[in-house]
Amino acid sequence: MDSKQRQLIKRCVDLVIDRWRLIAASLLLAITAGLVYYLYVPKIYQSDALLSYEQRQINPAKMAPEEGKVKLEETLATLKEMVMSRNSLEKVITQFSLYEEARKKLPIEDVIESMRKDIIIKPAPKGDIFSVSFQGAVPQKVMRVTNSLASLFIEENLKYREVRATETSKYTQDELAMSKKVLDEKELLMRDYKLKYFNEMPEQRESNLARIKALNERSQGIQNSIQELERTKIMAQEQMVWKQRLAATRVTGETVGTGRQGETNVERLQRLRVYLSDLLSKYTEQHPEVRRTKQLIEQLEGKVGKEQPLSPQSAAFAPSRANLLDSMESQRLQLQLKEIDSNIKELRFSLATVPEEIEKYQKWVEAAPVREAEWKGLTRDYEELRRHYDYLVAQNLQAQSAEKLEHNQKGSKFKVIDSARLPEKPSKPNFLKILLAAIAAGLALSVGTIVAMEFIDTSFKDAREIEEYLGVPVISAIPYLEKDAETRRKQVLLRLSVALVSIYGTILLAAIAFLWIKGMIIV
Repeated sequence: MDSKQRQLIKRCVDLVIDRWRLIAASLLLAITAGLVYYLYVPKIYQSDALLSYEQRQINPAKMAPEEGKVKLEETLATLKEMVMSRNSLEKVITQFSLYEEARKKLPIEDVIESMRKDIIIKPAPKGDIFSVSFQGAVPQKVMRVTNSLASLFIEENLKYREVRATETSKYTQDELAMSKKVLDEKELLMRDYKLKYFNEMPEQRESNLARIKALNERSQGIQNSIQELERTKIMAQEQMVWKQRLAATRVTGETVGTGRQGETNVERLQRLRVYLSDLLSKYTEQHPEVRRTKQLIEQLEGKVGKEQPLSPQSAAFAPSRANLLDSMESQRLQLQLKEIDSNIKELRFSLATVPEEIEKYQKWVEAAPVREAEWKGLTRDYEELRRHYDYLVAQNLQAQSAEKLEHNQKGSKFKVIDSARLPEKPSKPNFLKILLAAIAAGLALSVGTIVAMEFIDTSFKDAREIEEYLGVPVISAIPYLEKDAETRRKQVLLRLSVALVSIYGTILLAAIAFLWIKGMIIV
């Protein structure tokens, strides 16, 4: 620390010592003013009620008044607006006769605004807990008003939740009815369209194509059957012609089956084999005449070398029996031809209907892309409508459950865990704060006055100031020499000042103690 700093500190200390009377007077006067202010300012009492927000114990529904876990701040902000509304506060003011003087002079809106300023709602740092406070001049009224405000929170919460649950349920029911109407109209339109164009729908395309394929196969099968019947008819006709020729041959005594007169079995067998070769060149193995000839050949092969020549009676009787068999065979063939003609007629009739059916199915297949585009346009929003309807059904059930819970008061609710009590000391004004403020003001006033006096006083205080001002070194300095009278006067003034400060300070402390004992000062 250099000499300048030491000189500055010494000068400040000297100023404090020299001006101690001013400092002491400022402090005492400031404390006195603070005491008077504390005594004459109206006392404001504050009462607090502590409430908790209990979440519902039953699993919350999505359409309940809160979706999931509602934050306390959000619920509190809503209920705060309801509790501090004009109607609610006006009822409280009227019920407890609050602000009577202000109500005589000011409109009710200003009175309500004053009451809003006196209400303090503050959530706790942790947990779903908050406090409701009210300030007023009468402790009993403050306590009752605070409890009334806490009850208002509980009542408004129950009303709010019940009304909200009811409105939510009504809203979901209206939405569900509207959605059901739209969905029913859509489904009716889709049903009518599908009934009208059922065979042309895209999902019927594969079955229609399969039906067309089956019809084509059926047509081909019918044609094949007709051709086979026509071949069979031709063969039957040829067989009839052959039978007629055979009958004519028997008249001359010549037959294929019985042979010529005097013909041996070996010669007859050879002739039948030649005849079989001629038949196979014309017909298939399944031809009746081919099969009959084969049977005759097999029989003759077994009889070759064993059968005796026929007697003249047997030879004469053979042509007549053969003619009878040929007549029966001709009748059978005629019946067969008639049956073949009938079958061919029926098959041709069936074949004539196949193209019409194929054309019908072909039109259905060709119309499928058009119906598919129309169906997509018709059902474009159906799935969304259906999902929305299912969602509303679930939401309506949840809303009804939530409404029932709220009617039974099983939902989230407020609960008073610490009701308001009668305040024993005022919250405003605070004596210690006023005292500290008065001391700070007295010190600031005294220091400011000293600084102002020093600033106004332009006299030199020491030799260094003269050297700095004149720029000439000071050779010597003569201190001020007081006279005996001046010394005695200073001593008297000092004693008198100390006595006055002590007496005033003692009286002031005694007054503060007395007022504190009487309860007029509450620390």
